[in-house]
Amino acid sequence: MTNSEATRHVLIVGGGTSGWITAAYLGKHLSCKEPGAVQVTLIESDDIGTIGVGEGTFPTMRVTLETLGISETEFIRETNATFKQAAKFAHWLYNPADNHPRNYYYHPFDVPLGGPHMDIAKYWLQEKDKYGPYFDEAVSIQGTTCENNLAPKKITHKEFAGLNYAYHLDAAAFARLLRKKSVEEFGVKHLIGTVTDVKKAPDGSIASVISEEHGELHADLFVDCTGFSARLIGQEYNTAFKSIDDVLLVDHAITVQVPYAEPDAPIPTHTISTAQEAGWTWDIGLQHRRGVGYVYSARHTSHERAADVLQTYLGDSVDLSSARRVPMKTGYRTEQWHKNCVAIGLSAGFCEPLEATAIAMIELAARFLVSEFPYSKAYYPIAAKAFNTSFVYRWDAIVDFVKMHYYLSRRNDHQFWLDNTSPETATDSLLERLEKWRYSTPNRNDFPNVNEMFGVESNQFVLYGMDYQSHIQPSALITEQHYADKLHKQLCMQKEKISQMLPSHNTLITQVLKHGFAKL
Repeated sequence: MTNSEATRHVLIVGGGTSGWITAAYLGKHLSCKEPGAVQVTLIESDDIGTIGVGEGTFPTMRVTLETLGISETEFIRETNATFKQAAKFAHWLYNPADNHPRNYYYHPFDVPLGGPHMDIAKYWLQEKDKYGPYFDEAVSIQGTTCENNLAPKKITHKEFAGLNYAYHLDAAAFARLLRKKSVEEFGVKHLIGTVTDVKKAPDGSIASVISEEHGELHADLFVDCTGFSARLIGQEYNTAFKSIDDVLLVDHAITVQVPYAEPDAPIPTHTISTAQEAGWTWDIGLQHRRGVGYVYSARHTSHERAADVLQTYLGDSVDLSSARRVPMKTGYRTEQWHKNCVAIGLSAGFCEPLEATAIAMIELAARFLVSEFPYSKAYYPIAAKAFNTSFVYRWDAIVDFVKMHYYLSRRNDHQFWLDNTSPETATDSLLERLEKWRYSTPNRNDFPNVNEMFGVESNQFVLYGMDYQSHIQPSALITEQHYADKLHKQLCMQKEKISQMLPSHNTLITQVLKHGFAKL
């Protein structure tokens, strides 16, 4: 392979979470500090901030931190991070005026009773009188830990061990931590500048970009992390964009940072997602503040009314003068890797933040890029095809999963909910799955792809959290009924002891900040 055929230089255009996660993965994987290694450069403007719509993560973040050699103690201290064990969905099933006794459910990160090799859902469906009427309570411990504000681990646990968990974080602070790691330890070159023009080679690939501050910057592979502007994949290549606003109807968010009323106020160990008249509010607790926002459909309400809804949720004592309104262009590019340009982050696509998929998709894209890194330019079209196939599949699955939260609602108090529960706004693939699940529980056969973002467990938690009725024949329950009963009794005993087993979330955060996790 000659020098002209080899990938010698990667240029990442854009910083933020997407740019710096990608830079860190590439910098470490390519051993950029070593003589003769592939060079990685990131150029970012100093006047473009992180949007910060979603500050929730998946448990995949623990893998990212371990891979990049970032200790959990350092991460929590540097990014204002807290632990996330679940998402709590309030008022999604019924209008709050209905006064339903339990108008919420949890989508936790742990696996239901019996693990991946036992379908506990079918036993619960037939034995609700025995196991309890609420699926999350009957098959998982994490609803209990969240309701009681318990941490997922003790300070004596190893880093990244404990109950399955993710984090809430300050995205801007996380980008700064990754930047420091990438530049100082992995050898990534960092430039401050604005890309003003793009030059292409005769074959249509990008040859270089022009920056006012640094002139012409040549590279072999370009990564577009420029957010919604999609400076390379969109403005230069105009690859097809598949809008999903006819399925997921929200298109704006109004966001605000809220200080805690008291310094020792309990910090929830879960995201709180509360359905509202024309959308939903998120409420995320960091160490020193809450991140709160109202995601809504401007087709169903006014911006002024949206601000009023957020004010009502927060109370009159909270000042909304610093709140930001963010338009959201929901959809994804069906070709996210075109020639020698790869889009990662918002430039590739955006799904509303209901299930906090944005950062997880960045992690997955960065990992894919390093695992299929095209050292030879001849490999670009092969890697591009695999990348595009994988991520189009993921985007379609995410859309169906998020839509399911809306579609199964029984609310009829606003046109927003009437439209969301109309089959006309649901995808054929979601309707087909829901029809299948009338007669079976979600199972492994429904999720055969290794690229699933939300598998069996997640779909069961949402499906049955929204009180979906799957009709299971009693004859299907014979084989493991005794074992299911045994597991449920063990779970009940564990719940009784859990308050002695785990500290409060606030206590653990305080201990991490003061002492840190032990170096084991």
